[in-house]
Amino acid sequence: MPIPEPYPDLDDLMLMIGEAGGRLSDIDASEGAAGNISLAIRWAVEPRRRFPIIEPITLPVPAPALADCGLLVTGSGRRLREIAELPVANLGFVRVNADGHTGTLYTSPERRFTRLTSEFNSHLAVHNDQMPSTNFSAVIHAQPLHLTYLSHVPRYQDFTFLNQHILRWEPELIVNLPEGVGVLPFIMPGSDELMAASVEALRTHKVILWGKHGVMARSDVSVKRACDLIEYIETGARYECLNLSMGEIGEGLTADQVRAIAANFNVQQRIY
Repeated sequence: MPIPEPYPDLDDLMLMIGEAGGRLSDIDASEGAAGNISLAIRWAVEPRRRFPIIEPITLPVPAPALADCGLLVTGSGRRLREIAELPVANLGFVRVNADGHTGTLYTSPERRFTRLTSEFNSHLAVHNDQMPSTNFSAVIHAQPLHLTYLSHVPRYQDFTFLNQHILRWEPELIVNLPEGVGVLPFIMPGSDELMAASVEALRTHKVILWGKHGVMARSDVSVKRACDLIEYIETGARYECLNLSMGEIGEGLTADQVRAIAANFNVQQRIY
């Protein structure tokens, strides 16, 4: 569903990306330069006020649904925790041309990266898949510590097992993630295979687990909402890791209790 007017301006969007990047760092989901953020908008903004340097680019994948859209994207090697300090140094703005194959990259004289994030192909493909039904799309890749750890444990690589064990620790979890976390096996970072699998999985899930790598989350409301989803699911994973370390003495919410919560809040779920 499209977000209504008044639309956020460029400074507001950069502020929200900076706040999301800071929060991801706070919850240990973005060590060093790990993680990347992008958003796509269908309304008009003037990037040259903040990003006066202009260069033509070829998009890593065709994105016809993003023709004439704008994207804010983190630069490769940039620390998410530093975006808020100087957004123009860490972000680039891309205007997609009408052909959906090329675009214009706008950057600042304070730019601190040589290219956009190495995961730009996956971000672009997800935005292209989501934007026909909305005017805004936010995508985050992060590496939350506890959830990523669980993806290294064989039994947690199963969709049902993982979700039943991490969504049982707080009532809010099933309400905010009734479809659960999509689970992908390890796929080479930055690859076309990871891009295609992510597009497919994010059609039915708002958060997906990249096995042994991290997560990707999307939102058509705000970039901070995508960050919230990562924080919710990482909290469940943290409880699960704590329970493992304590000899699994905690039971969490029972399946009946989770079903009762879902019924009370009119949430449709198929995990329990």
